[in-house]
Amino acid sequence: MRAAAVLGALALGLPLSGCAGVGDTMSSAFADPARYELYDCKQLEPERRRIANALAENQGLMAKAETGVGGSVVSELAYRNENIALHGQLHFAEEAWRKNRCRESAPAAAAAPPPAPLPPPSRAGRAVY
Repeated sequence: MRAAAVLGALALGLPLSGCAGVGDTMSSAFADPARYELYDCKQLEPERRRIANALAENQGLMAKAETGVGGSVVSELAYRNENIALHGQLHFAEEAWRKNRCRESAPAAAAAPPPAPLPPPSRAGRAVY
C-alpha cells in the first residue's frame, strides 16, 4: 500500500517538475513583449513596483501551499503559471526601464505637520447686549 502511494506521488511529481524547468526559462512567453513599449518612466516606476509586489505575494502563496500535504502539487497547479507570467511581465518592464534610461525617483518628502490650531477668540473685543 505504501509503495503504491510513493509510486503515485512520483508519477505526479515527475511531469510537474519537467514543466517547472521549462516554465522558468520560458517566462517571457507568458507576457506581452510590447506591453511596456509606450510607457514613460513615471508609468513604469509604479508598474514595476506593482509587479514585484504581486510576484512576492504569489511566491508567498506558493511557499504556504507547499507546507501542506501534497503541497508541491497544489503549488505547481495553482500558482506556477501566474508566477511565470509575472516573471515575464517584470522582465519586459525592466527592459523598458533600461531602454528609457529611467532612474528611481526620490522618496516622497514627509508630509508637513498640520497647522497649529487657532487660539480661542477673546471676549475683550465683543460687545455685550
